[in-house]
Amino acid sequence: MAFFSPHRPDPSEGGPRIIAGLSEIADRYDGFILDLWGVIHDAEKLYSGTVPCLQALRSRGKRTVLLSNAPRRVAVIERQLSALGLPRELYGDVVSSGEEVHRQLATRKDAAFAALGRACFHLGAARDASVWEGVDLDMVDTLPEASFILNTGPWDDDATVAQYEETLKQGVIRDLPMICANPDLEVVRGNKLVLCAGALAARYEALGGRVHYVGKPHEAVYRRCFEILGTSDPRRILAVGDSLRTDVAGAAALGMDSVFITGGLHAAEQGINPATPPDPARLAELYAREGVAPTAAMPMFAW
Repeated sequence: MAFFSPHRPDPSEGGPRIIAGLSEIADRYDGFILDLWGVIHDAEKLYSGTVPCLQALRSRGKRTVLLSNAPRRVAVIERQLSALGLPRELYGDVVSSGEEVHRQLATRKDAAFAALGRACFHLGAARDASVWEGVDLDMVDTLPEASFILNTGPWDDDATVAQYEETLKQGVIRDLPMICANPDLEVVRGNKLVLCAGALAARYEALGGRVHYVGKPHEAVYRRCFEILGTSDPRRILAVGDSLRTDVAGAAALGMDSVFITGGLHAAEQGINPATPPDPARLAELYAREGVAPTAAMPMFAW
């Protein structure tokens, strides 16, 4: 069976391939790695195509993993999905960057985590406390007390990177390593974009700080998904996401095909409403600018 390259559009289409729903290509794959924010929901509601699409995949025996850069543990995410009205039986396992950070903090098997001390300064909101709860850490209130920084993102949705400049500078001065529990720069919440931990981590690096990222587009979380899906052949897996930088680039690096949801993170950049089909020319420009292209694109997650 022939597969489209995850690095460029289908050449037979003469440009970016745009599909109406997964039904057009789903039969080529056994497993699906699905992003959450911008694909399944917008943090306030499920998208209209979510339940029908997951039902269709399940009825055809397709395996799914929900892969999120959310800096929260899986149990917290599953409760959020339930509150949004998503039946648990419609999706498979959930893998989150928050869960992976928690596991690494507890086991210290990864070299980056093994080198950390126990004194942790949390840069983020109290809602992300599940990332370290139950782990043998000393949570400290000031940087001079800390041996590392755990970055889960801004404290509120209206925050700017500039508001954290002094804290980030002080961390660099003290040469504190930073664990970034969400590599996303931004995410869609309702009808607005809000900053994520990745934006603070990028600034920390620009100032000279050391950052270890956990989550998409980095390889470790995808390997975990492969284990869950029961295959080592990336050509049999399709990734679906709304971020070229994380979802599409991460899939390409592992040799997977991908579908880019144009109505999510990049919708405003393309000048479209979330449900509006993208303009092929503007889509091609976006791919060129980001330096990566998916197998296909579609406006919203739908069957």
